[in-house]
Amino acid sequence: MSITRNDTTERASKSVIHNGVAYLSGQVPADADAGIQDQTQSTLDRIDAILKDIGSSRENIISATVYLRDIDNHFALMNEVWNAWVPTGHAPARACVEAHMARPALLVEISIIAAVD
Repeated sequence: MSITRNDTTERASKSVIHNGVAYLSGQVPADADAGIQDQTQSTLDRIDAILKDIGSSRENIISATVYLRDIDNHFALMNEVWNAWVPTGHAPARACVEAHMARPALLVEISIIAAVD
């Protein structure tokens, strides 16, 4: 059995690959002081970078879980950014839930499961 762990710390790996499937840790925005749309775009940019580093892409995303601090006020705005980011015809299975965040300034966190080319 082969498991590849990338960018591993004592607490977590940024991604883990097993049997051609990559599991990405929850990603948060680079700038937690921005609004929900900028935080969402920043988070998706980080996901793009990880996917590229491991030989995958948006088209290979199998599943996504989106965590929002305030689903009532941020769901529609986050979806505007998300919808522009997901390639046509490649929408993954997705869940979106409201969650307490690790830091109060964080408005969004996204975890991804993707196939690796």
